[in-house]
Amino acid sequence: MAKVTAVCGRICCGKTSYANKIREKTGAVLLSIDEVMLALFGQEAGAAHDTYAERTERYLLSKAAEIVSGGIDVVLDWGLWTSKARGDIREYFSRRGIPLEICFIDISEDEWRARIERRNRAVLSGDVSAYIIDEGLMKKFASRFEAPAPGEVDIIIPASDT
Repeated sequence: MAKVTAVCGRICCGKTSYANKIREKTGAVLLSIDEVMLALFGQEAGAAHDTYAERTERYLLSKAAEIVSGGIDVVLDWGLWTSKARGDIREYFSRRGIPLEICFIDISEDEWRARIERRNRAVLSGDVSAYIIDEGLMKKFASRFEAPAPGEVDIIIPASDT
């Protein structure tokens, strides 16, 4: 039976890289909130960003269930930053009888900051389509992230493996 793999972790920790490795290895369909949001709104979502992100998540969840029902694995590339978000996604797929595996990308504070700096340079040079993370956004994202408690995730991946 097909399954869903959800990649969890802080922004810019290596989720997309890891999700792409899974996609390449298994042939899964990759569903990325950032990819959809950037395609539709670019860097200009502004104050509506959180509302748009919630709507995009709901849409991608239903698409994931549809794709899995067709026998194809799905990789979800979004943060699952809170215990509630991880619990909600488990409940969503459990109610539908869809196997779910949550992978957490574990990253140190120093490596996280270094990756943000590298990504921002790549975005500014046009090499990468991603969000610019300034100091204000970095603090906002850091304050929202809840590291998973034991039992909340199925696999812990060191950021060095992404």
